[in-house]
Amino acid sequence: MDFTLDDTQTEISALTAKVLSTDDQWRALADAGLLALALPPDLEGDGLGVAEVAQVLTEVGRAAAPVPAYAALALGVLPVETLGTPGQRAELLPQVAAGEALLTAALHEPSAPLAAQPATTTRARDGHWLLSGVKTAVPYAQEAARILTPVTTPSGTAVFLVDPRADGVTLVPTRTSAGTPECTVRFDDVAVEESDLLADHGAVETLHRFALAGALSVGDGLLAGALNLTVKHVGERAQFGRPLATFQAVAGQIADVYVAARTVHLAVTSAVWRLASGLDADAELDVAAYWLAEQAPVALATCHHLHGGVGVDETYPLHRYSSLVKDLGRALGGTAHRLGRLGERVAG
Repeated sequence: MDFTLDDTQTEISALTAKVLSTDDQWRALADAGLLALALPPDLEGDGLGVAEVAQVLTEVGRAAAPVPAYAALALGVLPVETLGTPGQRAELLPQVAAGEALLTAALHEPSAPLAAQPATTTRARDGHWLLSGVKTAVPYAQEAARILTPVTTPSGTAVFLVDPRADGVTLVPTRTSAGTPECTVRFDDVAVEESDLLADHGAVETLHRFALAGALSVGDGLLAGALNLTVKHVGERAQFGRPLATFQAVAGQIADVYVAARTVHLAVTSAVWRLASGLDADAELDVAAYWLAEQAPVALATCHHLHGGVGVDETYPLHRYSSLVKDLGRALGGTAHRLGRLGERVAG
């Protein structure tokens, strides 16, 4: 397997890094066409896929940029492009690509991260569906045009496109480490039509795959960015007349962070490559998600330690990385959940 980026992916990565150095980062991403990569050509997109979107998300993580790229792209554009009808794609995707609207997904339920069999249900009444249930940790729920909502139906599972302003939807803002907007969302007999059905058979699994690939890409970038920031600090900060990086204990700890970052990078790259190639990527996604959930918090704690007093200053950039890593860990379901998933897979 050759994981080397092709010319297009290399250019996307470089362009993303460049536009994220501007002040209005979200507008710059839209103006550069980076939010339209996965749109089909008939919607003025580039017809690319998850591998190219992953490059954008990795650079967003590397810069710890406070933009809704994960929600818009991994939880919105990719699943809608893959699962949606032509009408749904035409209605929703161009607005997101232009930076004028957001999409998000409600992946989690109380005590059930990335619920494969949602407790949220639908039932038919008077020619439409009534949707009821509770979803937790929904990013940008208040700002989104639609929430991709996994549900259990009488015939299986499905994903509906729900308007967060519809009657019966209650949004309760919840706190996050990084301050990113997030809500607990309650649905009380919310009326949805057949046109709101994104897809049924296999849709929840597809949504989860894109969500994991997106979160892993952001996490890969976060670890790389935090490592770069720390290497720069210990290379410039002098103690006892010489740079901190020359001390054996410091070098050893930096090496630990480097090993963690490279391990996560390899796992993430393999998983995204398989998903982009149309291969079964579930095992690789689970492995990468466990490594990121388990390794990233430890690595960030080491980075803070190596920064000394600067590391506890909340105005210093390192806090953006560690806060986002904490939130990302929840988005993955946490270390115990990821380990449980691997155990289930090994046990068959």
